[in-house]
Amino acid sequence: MLSVLGFVGTLALITGLIHYYLWRRLVRDTTRPGRWRRIGAVAALVLGLLVPATLIGTRAGLYWLAWPGYLWLAVMFYLLVLLLLLEVPLLVARAVLRRRENLAAPSTAPAAPALVGAATTEHPNTDAADQTGSAPAVDRPEVAATTAPATGGTGTDGSTEQAGGDPAPQPDHDPGRRLLLARSAAIFAGLTAVGITGYGVRTALGPLHLDRVQIPLAKLPRSMDGLRIATVADVHLGPLRGRVHTERMVAAINRLNADVVAVVGDLVDGTVAELGEDAAPLRDIQSRHGNFFVTGNHEYYSGVEEWVEEVDRLGLRVLQNQREEIRAGGGVLDLAGVNDVSAAGTGVAAPADFGAALGDRDPSRPVVLLAHQPVAAFEAAKFGVDLQLSGHTHGGQIVPFNLAVRLEQPVVSGLGEVDGTKVYVTNGAGFWGPPVRVGAPPQITLVELRSV
Repeated sequence: MLSVLGFVGTLALITGLIHYYLWRRLVRDTTRPGRWRRIGAVAALVLGLLVPATLIGTRAGLYWLAWPGYLWLAVMFYLLVLLLLLEVPLLVARAVLRRRENLAAPSTAPAAPALVGAATTEHPNTDAADQTGSAPAVDRPEVAATTAPATGGTGTDGSTEQAGGDPAPQPDHDPGRRLLLARSAAIFAGLTAVGITGYGVRTALGPLHLDRVQIPLAKLPRSMDGLRIATVADVHLGPLRGRVHTERMVAAINRLNADVVAVVGDLVDGTVAELGEDAAPLRDIQSRHGNFFVTGNHEYYSGVEEWVEEVDRLGLRVLQNQREEIRAGGGVLDLAGVNDVSAAGTGVAAPADFGAALGDRDPSRPVVLLAHQPVAAFEAAKFGVDLQLSGHTHGGQIVPFNLAVRLEQPVVSGLGEVDGTKVYVTNGAGFWGPPVRVGAPPQITLVELRSV
């Protein structure tokens, strides 16, 4: 209970700070005090509450929140990124305007009166002048004439004039310029964020991309050269993805005519009661040597024990810290699978046990490990795993979020290596949260193993 409250509190704090920043840049800086600023403040508050309401409400079955909430989450993300990137050029532009204003502002210090001829002109009342230090103005008309203000008067066009008829410089200060600058930045960020989100929605809901990759394994027998493993992850059946998506994915897998099919976690975001019918087409997956499944972290939020039984009933062998022999062409390959590394903190299933899955095996055989998260490769490498197949990252899902994923996972997308173990990470066939993919299209991967 405390962990849930902590999550909700942290989420509320983060979204609150983000929406306060968006309000400052999109509302306060672009409007004058009045009706429109009040409307903007209310809109920022409502949208700020929509984000945590969606993340929590969809878990409670309030699926109607999914589309507006997750779409705004994507737009919010890109607004934040774009406005932060614009901060530097805006700061420079404001500094230039301020400097121009300071240079153009007239001096407020009064000019000292000129006493031309005061020291050289003789006055008949010299003694009086010496005693008082000055002479009456009426007795010195020439001084009075020369001490008149030198700032000039008002010209015929209404502008002030300096002495000699030259117009005085006008202050280059226009509050409208700052308002125009703020509005231009807001319009650019808003249109760009909406455009990127629209492109991302089209990509996420579009056709599944096929990635074909050949991976050489030193221990693979020549008789097994070309063994093909169709790999899919992160389907995320749930509020925004249902049976039609599963059917389309299964059809794409079957077109590959694979030897083995591996589903490496995060199949669902909901219980069997809610999503059992959506997952049912999985029973139609076809392969020569078997279909396999390992759990991802989202299974542990969705009733993992029921899903293990359901997936097994649909014909996918669930590898829970286990391995299976794949015999083809007279050769043998070990296919192992571990529970997701996040299972340790759930208390509802056995944690990942690499020893149980990989220990006491014939080291002369090649071994392919199915593990949801790429980070599992650090432990898998200790057991001499030749290749690990993973998902979890979604390839970053939305650029530039992929940069943040690199802080947690050793490989974000495609083929990499961790401590001598090759790791292939597929982008995933679905999405989590916003129905948006930018820079990481939905994907099914056909891994072709080659002997060396």
